[in-house]
Amino acid sequence: MKKLFYQVLDFILFSNIFMALCAVAQGMVTYQLLNAQPDKYVLGLLFAATLALYNFSILLAKPADPSQSQFKRVRWFFDHYRLMISITIIAVLALIPLVLFLTTTSIILLGFLGVLSVSYNLPLFSFHEKKFGLRNIPGIKLFLIALVWSLSCVSLPIVELESHGIISVSSRDTILLLTKRFLFIAALAVPFDIRDLFQDRNYDLKTIPVVLGEKKAYLFCLVLLLFYLILLFLFNNGFDANFWGLAITIFLAGWLIFKSDRKKDEYYYFFYLDGVLILQFLFLSLTSLASR
Repeated sequence: MKKLFYQVLDFILFSNIFMALCAVAQGMVTYQLLNAQPDKYVLGLLFAATLALYNFSILLAKPADPSQSQFKRVRWFFDHYRLMISITIIAVLALIPLVLFLTTTSIILLGFLGVLSVSYNLPLFSFHEKKFGLRNIPGIKLFLIALVWSLSCVSLPIVELESHGIISVSSRDTILLLTKRFLFIAALAVPFDIRDLFQDRNYDLKTIPVVLGEKKAYLFCLVLLLFYLILLFLFNNGFDANFWGLAITIFLAGWLIFKSDRKKDEYYYFFYLDGVLILQFLFLSLTSLASR
């Protein structure tokens, strides 16, 4: 039974299905905060696009010998290469009918985010006959991850809601939602770079931990969450259900980040840390139900 459990868990985590569910949950967070009815086409698109992009990024970054990788996720992914190719193709094909339900503005936004995500791993530039890509720009990895997730899970639902005349969100509220989500995603992303610190140094990737060092990188995470908490205090309608749902998640994320280190296994990172993205929606739902 234990073996079967881990086989199922490995499939959900390492196929990036769990990551795609995290994107859906973050989309639901936006709808919850706006008190709006979720759009099933937007949520479906978030799932399929996240699944396709994350799988594609792993395929682009394929090591010379995946079986010798220090990461179980990489070994599992390429041990199930045909399955992952099939899942990725299905995810890409699923995007086609889903895009048809979106407005032109949303399609342009998604196209921009897709190009940005894919180009991160591509050697687009050259200098003194040495090729490099966006990933080689100091600190860009964290910025791109937080930006893509924030625009996907916040801006896309807002654009669709406003295009259909369902709700109107002021520029101020949109910027606040984007900023808070950016800080939250960025804080959760840094521990992954800390885990990959030595590998990133070998690949000459200037991530936050490489530039600042391990201890300062952890402090940087907590500073990001502190700014998120300050914004939550300053720009919230009192201590309502949404405040408590978000605040609980901030403290949980801070605790998990504080407890993380390079000795933790991949389940800690891909299940517990990434799982906070899903828990944020669950906490919001629970506090909302409790307040009624």
